[in-house]
Amino acid sequence: MKKNKPNHYTDIVKVLLELKTLYPSYNMGRHLSTIIDEYGDVWGLSDKELLFAITKHKATMELDVPHETCEEDINQILQDGLNLNTSYVIDDDINEIY
Repeated sequence: MKKNKPNHYTDIVKVLLELKTLYPSYNMGRHLSTIIDEYGDVWGLSDKELLFAITKHKATMELDVPHETCEEDINQILQDGLNLNTSYVIDDDINEIY
């Protein structure tokens, strides 16, 4: 009995639709640019390789969980950065603080 070959083209479309559902604010160009960035010339890229790249991209995006930061925390970090005191300089040669 002959086994049907997997239809990678259909699978690619399914994963792209999943990406659209999961990340509606991302346009297709942004996804594709990120996906094929490491491949360079994609002219000879097989459907199987493209499916792997898209699946890898989806997994990476799912792992990249945004961290919620309170607006007050962000403002405090910005204020601290603007108010750096240059009187404390570390001299690596003698490991002293001036």
